[in-house]
Amino acid sequence: MQDIKMDYFLVSIHFELQRENHKTIFSYLLGLCRMESTRLGQWLKLNLLVFVLVLLKAEAGYVPITYVKSAVTKGAVCLDGSPPAYHLDRGFGKGNNSWLVQFEGGGWCNNITTCLGRKMNRLGSSKRMGNQIAFSGILNNKRLFNPDFYNWNRIKVRYCDGSSFTGDVEAVNPVTKLHFRGARVFNAVVEDLLAKGMKNAQNAIISGCSAGGLTSILHCDRFRALLPLGAKVKCLSDAGYFINARDVSGTQHIEQFFGDVVTTHGSARNLPRSCTSRLIPRLCFFPQYVVSQITTPIFFVNAAYDSWQIKNILAPGNADPHGHWHSCKLDINNCSSNQLDLMQGFRTQFLRALTVLGNSPSKGMFIDSCYAHCQTEMQETWFRSDSPLLAKTTIAKAVADWFYERRLFHQIDCPYPCNPSCHNRVFQQDIPGKNVTTKGTSSDASAIKSSFPKLSNKAQWIELLCSRIGWLLLTTVILVIL
Repeated sequence: MQDIKMDYFLVSIHFELQRENHKTIFSYLLGLCRMESTRLGQWLKLNLLVFVLVLLKAEAGYVPITYVKSAVTKGAVCLDGSPPAYHLDRGFGKGNNSWLVQFEGGGWCNNITTCLGRKMNRLGSSKRMGNQIAFSGILNNKRLFNPDFYNWNRIKVRYCDGSSFTGDVEAVNPVTKLHFRGARVFNAVVEDLLAKGMKNAQNAIISGCSAGGLTSILHCDRFRALLPLGAKVKCLSDAGYFINARDVSGTQHIEQFFGDVVTTHGSARNLPRSCTSRLIPRLCFFPQYVVSQITTPIFFVNAAYDSWQIKNILAPGNADPHGHWHSCKLDINNCSSNQLDLMQGFRTQFLRALTVLGNSPSKGMFIDSCYAHCQTEMQETWFRSDSPLLAKTTIAKAVADWFYERRLFHQIDCPYPCNPSCHNRVFQQDIPGKNVTTKGTSSDASAIKSSFPKLSNKAQWIELLCSRIGWLLLTTVILVIL
């Protein structure tokens, strides 16, 4: 009978979660809490993960998609010819004239074959994109989770061109029907946002994660030039500082890959001329050859052991045919001493690539020693009680202090594994692209995003939650969030 009643509570919570009926969810949670007091078993601990889902739901709001249909006549389209798109959550109060334009990440396609593959999913077609997405971290609209930017106009620009918004090839192959028009998409989206009020911006940030972080670097000065002269405009790159380094086999794999991207998309003419006037175009896809010439203030958030770069620059599959790095790349705790030594060497190269920034007050940085990739969009790494810290400062506080010129922030972490506040990524072997983050160097999950940790860790997470916070305080937290 007890099991049937608990199933009723869980199904009801799931149903109300879909309807976003927070008061009803709260009442069901109280019911679960009462049952917890009489029956604290492993089965209940596992199912109380529903509560974690509700917390995550509260940490993110959902924003509908906007298609820039007028861009099609300008040839500013996704790989498949569909219109570009973005999600806009309007600012309010004192944030009415402040704009945060965040460019989505998602890698690149470097030839016809890989671009055709993207054409059939959301990274190449707006027809494949969801009608709404969650805004969390730096995009959150709650002061509790995003103290300095919550009331800004926050935009997530969808990524569907495969070139970090740099491509521009006029001809369209009649067989593949691929459109390489990323640079036109960038211009069309910014023009649309200017018409919707960004032309009156007093504050503005162009930001992005991964390939979107590279976008914010390559287009930093261009974005500034499109905004009002009197506006405070700055750039923020999250996990976009990709370095030109040899892989474990000694091959310059990433340079060749980026070269193919530039050639396929016709990107050369849209890369910063301050770089292409000195170097061959493919090198100008690497931030280390570009950033010293950027005149607009820019901030870099990056892990020195960036998980994407370890997996794809240091130890890509073609440099590791026998899979010796497979387990290490999934979880840094699985790395051998030799592999860790090579990763420490990669960190040294990464920090050397940063030296071109100098100590300019207009260029800030938060370089932690985590095994991570993209930390501004995830609530647990952007701003939470257990978020990564440098100089006792969260990423959210560091970025805001730098933007508002409250203080300079130019911090580089000590080598791994010195920082216990890290949320190190653990990738699941059977579900490519899915991952969880783990706190410090332990295997216990401290945050859940798109997938869950192992069964034993779920129970440990809930047990820790219950024992340390207590149901009374937990109820207070729910009320504050909802």
